[in-house]
Amino acid sequence: MNSMSPGIIMTPLAQHELNSPIGDGYRAMVAASPAKRMAPPEEIAVAASFLLGSDAGFVTGSDLLIDGGVIAAMFADKLPVPGR
Repeated sequence: MNSMSPGIIMTPLAQHELNSPIGDGYRAMVAASPAKRMAPPEEIAVAASFLLGSDAGFVTGSDLLIDGGVIAAMFADKLPVPGR
């Protein structure tokens, strides 16, 4: 079994939230991340296709973190870690 942990994906809901009061949090995550952007849904679909395909036949028990580096930015103290 494998899993995927996507970051901020540019869906209509994310666009709505980006333009709302919580949008500052989203913008801070994007600014602090190495990628400096949000991902389109198609980019996550490519990763899912890999995990579901024969090329990933030996990948097991893994979580594919696809967040543009947001978690890495938290560990580097560039973003506050919730609950810490």
